[in-house]
Amino acid sequence: MKTNTEIQAGICGFVTHVIAESEDQQNVNFGIKSNCEKIETLVLKLNKIQPVDAFQEISPTGEGKIMPVVRETLKGCCAGCVVPAGIFKAMQVSAGLALPKDISIKFKCD
Repeated sequence: MKTNTEIQAGICGFVTHVIAESEDQQNVNFGIKSNCEKIETLVLKLNKIQPVDAFQEISPTGEGKIMPVVRETLKGCCAGCVVPAGIFKAMQVSAGLALPKDISIKFKCD
């Protein structure tokens, strides 16, 4: 399955487009474009580990490949970026491990 995802990161205004595709419902390849320099650095590193095994990524008994690369790349303020979660969800949907449903985070500050 091929999944097209747009991730709007928030106040920074950066937008990331993710195409996640799996032909066997397990191994997923990504095409990711972003106007964020840090996400583009992440993309270069993620390109080196493709395809990713979606079953390994969600396994409760082991560490996948995506999140270690994210932790290595996005530090400081960017550690809370929502883009990696969007990439992960796109992977799940393309492998048939999750249904395609939009996600959001809303803030109410007093």
